[in-house]
Amino acid sequence: MSRGIPKQERQAALLMKLKQDPFLTDEELSRVFCVSIQTIRLDRMEIGIPELRQRIRELAAESYGKVKSISGKEIVGELIDLELGKSGISVLQTDSQMAFEKTKVVRGHFIFAQAESLAIAVIDAPVALTGVANIKYKFPVHAGEKLVAKAEVVRVRANKYFVWVKTKVRDNEAFRGKFILVSLQND
Repeated sequence: MSRGIPKQERQAALLMKLKQDPFLTDEELSRVFCVSIQTIRLDRMEIGIPELRQRIRELAAESYGKVKSISGKEIVGELIDLELGKSGISVLQTDSQMAFEKTKVVRGHFIFAQAESLAIAVIDAPVALTGVANIKYKFPVHAGEKLVAKAEVVRVRANKYFVWVKTKVRDNEAFRGKFILVSLQND
């Protein structure tokens, strides 16, 4: 964006930008709009957009009640969006306790756990287990980076759900998983 954009236009653009990506921080928005962080905060307050933590809490509160297959507290990361049987999004803020001490690289099982729990949460079944997981780690994730996982149910065949999960750090895909989940119906 260019410098000197009128306030009303900037606020309208800010609103659109946050609808596209509600996970943007004030710092990231200040770089996008070439204004100070304080200007972004004032703009957000004027148009009634809460800070990042509050936006995430609001999105999460709506989504957790929809989950059928596992309890909300079993989901690794924060569930932000969920459309049962279709798609879902979760966010995991990594920290040093998730990483190897020497390299500060996040251990793979945390990344996998976020993807697997999101895949299970997104399917429209009362009980489900992972039958097959085909995964690929594309680059190392370092402590402090935010993982945004997006799951999509791509096919349902009988009691099998095929779910793809792509996890990104910023706009780069760090992990992808193709899961076949099996629904266990209690007759």
